Amino acid sequence: MQSHSSTKRIALTGLMAAFVVAGSAIRITLPLDIAGTTSFHLGNILCALSGILLGPWLGAAAAGIGSALYDLTNPLYVSEAWITFLFKGAYGLAAGLIAYRGMEQCSYRRAIAATTAGAVTYALVYLLKSYFYNGILVGGLTPATALVTLGGKLPATIFNAVIAIIFAPVLAMAIQKALQKQHLRLN
Repeated sequence: MQSHSSTKRIALTGLMAAFVVAGSAIRITLPLDIAGTTSFHLGNILCALSGILLGPWLGAAAAGIGSALYDLTNPLYVSEAWITFLFKGAYGLAAGLIAYRGMEQCSYRRAIAATTAGAVTYALVYLLKSYFYNGILVGGLTPATALVTLGGKLPATIFNAVIAIIFAPVLAMAIQKALQKQHLRLN
């Protein structure tokens, strides 16, 4: 029975990673060259959903692997795929730490809190990366100029966070309800 459970968890993690890749590919890239590329996309919804449905560690794996795989398919992002793995993994981890409580289902309120925690965690590390890594280290900008460039990143970062906070809990509740109706569990 333990082997079946492990196989199921690996398969579900792979499935969620594939959804993260697909959600990351659904994007609108803004014509701004401010400390890197700025995009609106659906990947964050699925990073949060991974943590909510799979728990912190498998959610982190699905979010990180899926996002890094997307980066490896896009020449604009391939050099930062390892950073994306860590940062999007933190998104799934933070969401999973708030949402996951063993075998019980996550409530809508807790799913909102989980998604918010993941979104804030990711936004902070992403903006810090944009400032230090893309702005100062790679871009050669002065600290003041690197700080100003974050203004171009804020609209997409906030939009992506808000969209995830709105839609990930709704999807999580719908998936949990469908699973419950069929007498199935993810864990």
